[in-house]
Amino acid sequence: MYRPLGALAVLALSTSALAQTAPQTAPAAELNAKLAAPLPADQAAMKAHVLFLASDAMKGREAGSPEFDIAAQYVAAQFYAAGLRPGGDAGGYLQTVPLVSYKAASKGDFVWTGRGAAQPLVFGEDYVPAANGAKAETSVSAPVVFVGYGIDAPQYGQDDYKGVDVRGKIVAYFGGSPARFGGEERAFFGSGGTKAAIAQAKGAVGVITLESPRSAKVRTFAKMAESYATPRMTWANPDGTGKVDAPGAPSLGTVSMAGAAKLFAGAKTPWTRIAKQADSDNAKFKAMPLPGTLTVATRTSFVPAASSNVVGMIPGSDPVVGKEVVVLSAHLDHIGITKPVKGDALNNGALDNAIGIASLIEEAKRFTASGQAPKRTIMFLAVTGEEKGLVGSDYFTNHPTVPLTSIVADVNLDMPILTYKFEDMVVFGAERSTIGPIVQKAVAAIGVGLSPDPMPEEGIFVRSDHFRFVQKGIPAVFLWPGQKGRARPRSPISWRTITTSRRTTCRSRSCGIRACGSSMRTTGSRARSPTVRSGRCGMRAIISGPYIRGRWHRPGRRNEPAADLRTRLHRRAACRSTGGGRLACRGHHARRSRRLDPVRRYRRGDRGDRRGDAHPVVGPARA
Repeated sequence: MYRPLGALAVLALSTSALAQTAPQTAPAAELNAKLAAPLPADQAAMKAHVLFLASDAMKGREAGSPEFDIAAQYVAAQFYAAGLRPGGDAGGYLQTVPLVSYKAASKGDFVWTGRGAAQPLVFGEDYVPAANGAKAETSVSAPVVFVGYGIDAPQYGQDDYKGVDVRGKIVAYFGGSPARFGGEERAFFGSGGTKAAIAQAKGAVGVITLESPRSAKVRTFAKMAESYATPRMTWANPDGTGKVDAPGAPSLGTVSMAGAAKLFAGAKTPWTRIAKQADSDNAKFKAMPLPGTLTVATRTSFVPAASSNVVGMIPGSDPVVGKEVVVLSAHLDHIGITKPVKGDALNNGALDNAIGIASLIEEAKRFTASGQAPKRTIMFLAVTGEEKGLVGSDYFTNHPTVPLTSIVADVNLDMPILTYKFEDMVVFGAERSTIGPIVQKAVAAIGVGLSPDPMPEEGIFVRSDHFRFVQKGIPAVFLWPGQKGRARPRSPISWRTITTSRRTTCRSRSCGIRACGSSMRTTGSRARSPTVRSGRCGMRAIISGPYIRGRWHRPGRRNEPAADLRTRLHRRAACRSTGGGRLACRGHHARRSRRLDPVRRYRRGDRGDRRGDAHPVVGPARA
């Protein structure tokens, strides 16, 4: 069932596909010989997609770039060739996604008025401003209330707002969440967007993040100040501003330990004690008002951009469940051109996520070539802006091209790690919905076992495009090849090390699902790769019981060149902007954070049954 795709061993070599140069050097000739090696047709098709999408000509497929647009047109053409019906705007395959890049336009002004005269705070020493994606100019003057971690999760015994009224006030909190939380809960509640949304729901008018002794060890405040104007991206509202999670309680910035000492002067609990508590894994704080008023003025600049999701459909044949939609998703974008590493600034994105898109295309062909229509409607969705913070999937779930209520499940394919012949699968998300039994049945049908999450502290379930569907109450799952398998790459580095090595810096003020863009560097696609095996290379899996068969893969994280895979892949995101340590922005991705009202209802993807299951992270199901 699992056939080796020997050609994928050199997928990471896909620079300029079959480049012809004159005169041709020996290394170039050797490279082209590998790229042009004959393969069976199905394997050659997979390889061909990656050769094009990960070529140097695509310049890393960054969302909003002309090269991404070319890649989107390529995928649309492939969907057409596969026989998919268009599911985008105006009867086409593309769904336009308006984007906006925004950044701090000035150093801003922070003025603290305590029990004495007004005291201006110093940029880079006391504070670093945050860009507000929702407004060009932000002006707030209000009392400040300290609320510990800024988390309100009574189901986990955490109420940092107990005993205080924050209506009309600015709340100040530390990044991250208690270590006693499970990995997924820690990632979710440690998100800056989640915290801002909680603050907004309680009536706060702004939030500030406090530097802690732990976050200072991860990244100095001076380094944070150097990157205060780093651009961020989200999807754009009609007025040109960006979509943010809590426009009523914007992040105003980060206050250093030195600045916090000024804000806490005269407080009931001195800053020295608070800072000492914050150095603990499971710090317990008591909320309290600070004796003064903080006046903040910041400016944000905006640059519009545009990109596209690509949508293809296979209509369902069943008269009862045929209108229900199962989404098979993968992100098309990568991180483009970044700071050079060993002289190479181009991030080709072969593994992240050209292979995922290739699998999506080839799986579409398998469906249509079978001659048997699926009972449910299948949507093939290639999204943009995943590397910007799950932007394309967030836009789609807020502007779906089919009724949102008709979508019963999402199976996401993000960077399948196919470097060995695996014998088990790790399931992420199955136990959080009624999809679990369907997963078990489908995995058993393809002859592999199920293994538990080997690193639950990583909170993987909340860290890729599928989570945008979860936020809307739609079940979403994905599998990851497990640790079993005799052909697993031999290396002194453990599997856990492969998945968690090398931290990434957080550049977002609201580290959430994929904290800070956690753009893990790719040095290109030139390095040699281990042999890759794909089996059925795709996603006919798990969602509709007997109607969809096969398997799909766990969304990987950057990075690319497979030769560097063991040391680059799956680096933890370390939040350096919200003042959190490595737990603060756990989910690589999150450049943009999750909403406060994520999962309210899960629906079983079988025979139209609906069940309102509670999501253990975010509370009870919706009626």
